[in-house]
Amino acid sequence: MKFSHPLIKGKLIKRYKRFLADIELENGEVITAHCANPGSMMYLKDPGAEVWVSPAQNPNRKLKYTWEIVKINEVLIGLNTSLPNKIVEEAVQKGLVAEVAGYNSLRREVKYGKNSRIDILLQNSDLPDCYLEVKSVTLKRPGKSNKLAEFPDSVTTRGTKHLQQLSDQVANGNRAVMLYLVQREDCDQFSIAGDIDSNYGEAFIAARGSGVEMLCYGCSISPEAINISRKLEIII
Repeated sequence: MKFSHPLIKGKLIKRYKRFLADIELENGEVITAHCANPGSMMYLKDPGAEVWVSPAQNPNRKLKYTWEIVKINEVLIGLNTSLPNKIVEEAVQKGLVAEVAGYNSLRREVKYGKNSRIDILLQNSDLPDCYLEVKSVTLKRPGKSNKLAEFPDSVTTRGTKHLQQLSDQVANGNRAVMLYLVQREDCDQFSIAGDIDSNYGEAFIAARGSGVEMLCYGCSISPEAINISRKLEIII
C-alpha cells in the first residue's frame, strides 16, 4: 500500500488524550496530528522519537495531519490502525496470502453477527464464505524474545467480541480467519499478551479450538509504502 502523498518528517513532542500528538516538523513548525491508534502504544511514544505524518486531503478537517510512522531503535513502525485492512486487501488481491486464495469476490466492512462488521468478506460460489478479521500489531517488549511481537497492547473488549463472533461463523459452516498484521520489521514470531488482557487470551484459545484460523504476517515499512512481506510463526 503506497501512501497517496509524501509523508512529512518530524519529532514527537508528546502523545495525549489517546488520539492527539504534538509534533515538531523539520521546518520548526509545531503541529497537532491525529493519532489513529486507540491502544496504549507501549514503548512507541517517547518524546524526541523520529516520526512521519501524512497531510490531510480534506481541507475542512480540523486536524491537518495524521501520525503514520515512528522510528524506535532504528526500526520503522506503522501506527495507523485504519490502514491494515487496506494493506491486507491489496495483499489478498495480489495472491500474497496463500491461505485465503481462490476467492473471486472481496468486500469490506460487511455487516454480520451482533451489530458488527467483518473487515473483509471473501466469497466464491464453490467455497464456504470466508470471514477475515484484521488486527494491527505494534507491541514488542524489551526483556522478551528479541523477535517477538504481541497483541494486544491494552485491554480490548471489542477484540474479544470479534473472536467470539468468528467462532459463531465457523459453527454456521463458514470459514473464519483472524489475521494479525505486524507493522514492524524486527519480529519473526507472534504471541498473545495474555498478561495484558487475560480475557482476550482466553478468547483466542477458545476461538482457535473452535476452528477459527489464526494467521500472522509482517510488513516492510518505509515513508513511501507499507506492504505485507512475510509470514510469522505464531507461538502460544
